[in-house]
Amino acid sequence: MSVLIAIPARFASTRYPGKPLVTLCGAGGQAQSLIQRSWRAAMDVKGVDRVVVATDDARIADHVAGLGAEVIMTPTSCQNGTERCAEVAKLLPYYDIVVNLQGDAPLTPAWFVEDLIASLQANPKVDIATPVLRCDGRMLNALLQDRKEGRVGGTTAVFGPTGKGLYFSKEVIPFTTKIYDDQEPTPVFHHVGVYAYRTAALQAYVNWPLGQLEALEGLEQLRFLENNLDLICVEVDAKGRLFWELNNPHDVHIIEAMMAKMEVN
Repeated sequence: MSVLIAIPARFASTRYPGKPLVTLCGAGGQAQSLIQRSWRAAMDVKGVDRVVVATDDARIADHVAGLGAEVIMTPTSCQNGTERCAEVAKLLPYYDIVVNLQGDAPLTPAWFVEDLIASLQANPKVDIATPVLRCDGRMLNALLQDRKEGRVGGTTAVFGPTGKGLYFSKEVIPFTTKIYDDQEPTPVFHHVGVYAYRTAALQAYVNWPLGQLEALEGLEQLRFLENNLDLICVEVDAKGRLFWELNNPHDVHIIEAMMAKMEVN
């Protein structure tokens, strides 16, 4: 199966305008933009035929073109990353699987994406695959603290015994009153903002109206669930890697600290 990675990037983010061009300093002090680090992460994924950055903003397009990345210009009418990926799939219709590697997760290991691709290849009836990472106590406490202070630190997911996605939320779910030690595994799963779609699922997505749950949560993957597509959550192994998404300015120093600890330049 042919595979395309699309990295959707928009300048006019509601929570963090200009986010793709925000600078992150690595362990050695090397400064690179968020979108540059996300593109580098995509280029490390094995088994991929093509990587593109999808944007509607000339500032982002000029920046990534200067890095040597391929740019696909998409309409300003795209409401989210999934719609932007659907536009790419329409312009480049000859790929079986389109991966949406959202540009706010520069620490995404290549094997997360490789596991998604393998899941779709092994399960022909599955429409979408997305990774989840079991939270340890440290990560769970960080997510809870963010919510306490009025921030969204990440999205959590609940799924059935076969991996079938049941719900995603910017609140921390499922609810638990237990206090976990930093290294202790918890029943909460952090959703990693990456999706592998079959092209037909992307084409269907843009023809459905905005769903009520999608509108409430601001999570585009809920439109697939509201329309009964088969979405599976793939539990991935961090293998000692730290992971965090850049959702607001507060996250910059968190990610930089993680890069320093992992010696990522």
